[in-house]
Formats: sequence, C-alpha cells, structure tokens
Amino acid sequence: MTKYVALLIAGSMLTAFGNAVASPEMVRSYNCTACHAEDKKKYGPTYQQVALKYADEAGAAEKLAKKIQTGGAGVWGNTPMPAQPRVSDEDALAIARYILSVK
Repeated sequence: MTKYVALLIAGSMLTAFGNAVASPEMVRSYNCTACHAEDKKKYGPTYQQVALKYADEAGAAEKLAKKIQTGGAGVWGNTPMPAQPRVSDEDALAIARYILSVK
C-alpha cells in the first residue's frame, strides 16, 4: 500500500510541475550545442556566461525562453542567434532554466 501512495504522490508532483525538465539531452536534441557549450566558447556564449550575466535578473528564465524562440543579436557581440520556432514554450522555458542553473 505504501508503494502505491508514493507512486500517487510522485505522479501528482509531475503533473503539478509540468513535463518539461531540461537536461543536456534536451539541449542537444534541439541542436543548441552546435553554437553553445557549458564551459567552452563556441559561436555563442557559454551557458556559464549566460547564467552569470542573468544571475540576479528577475524574469531571466522567461526572457531567455523568448530569446531561444525568437533569436536576437547584439547582447553577446555581432554573431546573431537564429530563431528556434520549433522549440515549444514549455521546452524553451525548461532549457532557459537549465542554462541559468549551470555554474
């Protein structure tokens, strides 16, 4: 009986918090790693640089999620970030939160 209660609670928590939990695998699946890495400079900033820049900014996850989907330029130099419209709102927010968690 205890196992069933634990499973019920775990299932409820998953439903309450949504399904998208970003991971290195999710980031790779959207090809983010073509231009970004956790700690090695490629074409775009590292996840560590992004996390540091936005560490104390309210609404940073939502701002970055929008940037993931719409792209942009000028924040990190002249290289533009192309829009990624196929990334869902939920996945974009999960990816942004993952990036902001990188230390």
